[in-house]
Amino acid sequence: MLDVSSIALKAEITAPPEGGKANAAVIALLAEAWRLPKSSLSVLKGATSRDKTIAVAGDPVDLSQRIAQWMKTNA
Repeated sequence: MLDVSSIALKAEITAPPEGGKANAAVIALLAEAWRLPKSSLSVLKGATSRDKTIAVAGDPVDLSQRIAQWMKTNA
């Protein structure tokens, strides 16, 4: 199983950092990329910062496989 707890990703979005729009855009981007419902992702830390920690709810094995496959195809 891939340990993704210390992986940092860089995401570029165009949503403004006001009213949670940028956070929602990051969540939407990751949910689409990893084929997950947006409700399974949340900003755990850094809601008002450029650097964010995103929590992903779900089966750890399945999530690890999805993210590892995404990383392999998008490296």
